[in-house]
Amino acid sequence: MSRVLVTGGAGFLGSHLCDRLIRDGHEVLCVDNFYTGSKQNIAHLLGHSQFEMMRHDVTFPLYVEVDRIFNLACPASPVHYQYDPVQTTKTSVHGAINMLGLAKRLNARILQASTSEVYGDPEVHPQQEGYWGRVNPIGIRSCYDEGKRCAETLFFDYYRQHALAIKVVRIFNTYGPRMHPNDGRVVSNFIVQALKGEDITIYGDGQQTRSFCYVDDLIDAMTLMMETDPDFPGPVNIGNPHEHTIRELAEKVIAMVGGKSKLIFQPLPQDDPRQRQPDISLAREKLGWEPKVHIDDGLRETIGYFRHMLSQ
Repeated sequence: MSRVLVTGGAGFLGSHLCDRLIRDGHEVLCVDNFYTGSKQNIAHLLGHSQFEMMRHDVTFPLYVEVDRIFNLACPASPVHYQYDPVQTTKTSVHGAINMLGLAKRLNARILQASTSEVYGDPEVHPQQEGYWGRVNPIGIRSCYDEGKRCAETLFFDYYRQHALAIKVVRIFNTYGPRMHPNDGRVVSNFIVQALKGEDITIYGDGQQTRSFCYVDDLIDAMTLMMETDPDFPGPVNIGNPHEHTIRELAEKVIAMVGGKSKLIFQPLPQDDPRQRQPDISLAREKLGWEPKVHIDDGLRETIGYFRHMLSQ
């Protein structure tokens, strides 16, 4: 049993990770400033003897005693990270510095939740970990893209300079229960609009592609990565390699919800990537992992979650 710190632990991914760690017998310290996280996501854990919640912003130092650190703290949807872009960059960069400093002091292993956004609007398809990316450093998305890229730089410099046991995963589009209903991401947007009987908004022509990974599969990969050999820091792509167009996703959601929503088209946002698909060869080799949940099954669970939420 380890004592594990999860920053951003009340968020969509963080709360699912806390669930898994508790189920695996660990003690969990969940840290969140509740900028995008929600107490509802962890309410069922608050009375658990092995769970502790702390309100804290990772841009400030944290002094606790733990064996493992999962650093997930950062708003991850364009709506939220563009609302306060300076704070978004500070969360990625100062947060990484503070968590790496804590890990160094404790000699704790630390995992960084990075993102496929480090690849930007890629010229290589599918994306492999050796690809350096194509990112606009001064665009409206760069607070998140470049913040996460800088965090990776810091992690690998701590690895080289201080021999710190780091792990870096690059997360591709993940969906599932506990997504924020107003986060601006396509899965939650489409489901909420369809359940409300509204028309579904597609940005661009709908032919841009994404690869959607169900949250349970992602959490499997993150926990496996944390326990890999110390000489393997990553980065590792974590996502579902099956590619779907945005229009296909919208039509699938309408069919599953059973509504009469129509598709409406709006201009594509600045720097929105045209293609996004992970090459997960390294995850298969090093983690023995690949996603198991079919998109229809994952969407069914997610639709059920939002249907219940909207009925409250």
